[in-house]
Amino acid sequence: MNSRSLPAGTVALTVHRTPLGPVALGASDEAILYCVPAPLEQARRRLGPLARELIENAGGFTPSQARLLSQARSEIDSYLRRERSSFTVPVDLRAATPFSQEVMLSLQAFVSYGHTATYTEIATKLLRPKAARAVGGALAANPVCVILPCHRVVGSRGLTGYAGGLPAKRFLLALESAAPVTPENLLVTPATAAERPAR
Repeated sequence: MNSRSLPAGTVALTVHRTPLGPVALGASDEAILYCVPAPLEQARRRLGPLARELIENAGGFTPSQARLLSQARSEIDSYLRRERSSFTVPVDLRAATPFSQEVMLSLQAFVSYGHTATYTEIATKLLRPKAARAVGGALAANPVCVILPCHRVVGSRGLTGYAGGLPAKRFLLALESAAPVTPENLLVTPATAAERPAR
């Protein structure tokens, strides 16, 4: 079994319909494992190796899984209505590598709601100034990219990839800025050769 497998073994999967589009959600009994604007099949591929069983019938969810999914839905809806700027639902990043976990957990501290930073800036704050490409790769694989705000991290020349797709990234940046997303309102620094390939 995968070294990062879930102790209890089951994961509840569902899709939440939002103005952002369908958001795939996955939960164990302890935390949200997946929250990405993506088809459910993507969640199956990502979480399947970690779980003994993937449950997609709400009647098969444990009470804890149902409660966590309900909390996630409620917080996502409040966030998309601009009624909250952060999330309190617990997340479990075991689907990510240790470096990816470090990068993702730094986001709230380094990039506040309504602001952006570049991959190089995040790498520098993590005391790894030459790791812009690795930061981009870590964020591209963020399994809870709505809850942990990797959409706030951009390339030196503007918008770059996002686990939920570029349209979702544009949507979330515009939502947080309450203005159209343009190169002028992205807080970016001059391009560096190390960062250009970053996603």
